[in-house]
Amino acid sequence: MADGQLSNPTHPTPPTKDERLDRLRLVRSRRVGAVTFHRLMAEYGDARAALAALPGIARAAGVEDYEICPMGVIQAELKQGRALGATLLVHGEPDYPHALMDIPDAPPVLWALGDISLLNRPAIGMVGARNASSLGVRMARRLGTGLSDARFTVVSGLARGIDSAAHEAALEGPGRTIAVMAGGIDVIYPPENAALAAAIDAAGCRVSEHPPGLEPQARHFPMRNRIVAGLSRAVVVVEAAAKSGSLITARAALDYGREVMSVPGHPFDARASGCNILIRDGALLIRSPQDVLEALGAPSDGAPEPEIRLPPIPGPAAPRRPLKEVALLHSMILDRLGPSPLAEDQLMRDLNVTPAQLAPELLTLELDGRIARQPGGLLARVE
Repeated sequence: MADGQLSNPTHPTPPTKDERLDRLRLVRSRRVGAVTFHRLMAEYGDARAALAALPGIARAAGVEDYEICPMGVIQAELKQGRALGATLLVHGEPDYPHALMDIPDAPPVLWALGDISLLNRPAIGMVGARNASSLGVRMARRLGTGLSDARFTVVSGLARGIDSAAHEAALEGPGRTIAVMAGGIDVIYPPENAALAAAIDAAGCRVSEHPPGLEPQARHFPMRNRIVAGLSRAVVVVEAAAKSGSLITARAALDYGREVMSVPGHPFDARASGCNILIRDGALLIRSPQDVLEALGAPSDGAPEPEIRLPPIPGPAAPRRPLKEVALLHSMILDRLGPSPLAEDQLMRDLNVTPAQLAPELLTLELDGRIARQPGGLLARVE
């Protein structure tokens, strides 16, 4: 095994060419997000059977005249991806990131540009404020340099501020960097990071779960953040407000069994309040790259590691009920919610369901961008 390369968990049989097309068609069909995709695959065994079942599932949810994604749309996406020089990675294939294989909401497909071998090397996520302070940017650069010199790949979201500083610093070392895109692989956001994206294409890797050409929307950023967390052995939050996307990444990291680390800040600086909250709640306090490396038991002298194994991650749970029943529950949840927030416990009483029945469906709807969580345990429908 190459130095520093992640161990390969047990993979299912790689999909055939036809199955690849069917899987892409399935995930591009309306109302099929990552969680729903994996449930369909678990229930029906392959993408072709799942596609055949989709119209009936949609009818059970009250959606008439449902049509699965046309093959012409898939062919156009593949043509566009090839024109960009991008590689399509399908869940279950050997080149698909091993670290993502066993998380329950793993992206079914990824478009990748650059060095895809980085996707299967030890990685550390780094996230933080877009309006970062000068000290925050300096810290991000210091961490990015130190971790890349220690042959860890730095994963971030190509945003302004902390993300940009981490990518730029990591590119200069042997670990290099991965940028996870909120929109299509060819849609650079923010636009001023076009030069940085080109540098990452040349020496690092960029990935997106969305089709080329898709403009990022608000709901895409939490989806991107979960991929940053899933790819990483640990997530370091450098500077973040109390309500920020960085804390969504930290929450996803905890859900996936990853380490969460945080750089402390001044109590009067709102940009550091989220970091301080994480430390109060048990995140490891980080002052330098050495703190990260020591926490992971990694050498800090730049020596290559023979092998790093990720902690075991629970695989996707088998569906608790048939997809038609799940679709009906989704419809009932959305019918009950509106633009005005409703307490989650009230929704549970209204629908006469248990927390165990409701929680996974709320997660699915949240990842699909159909509901939004608000402070105080409140839920609202996204119109």
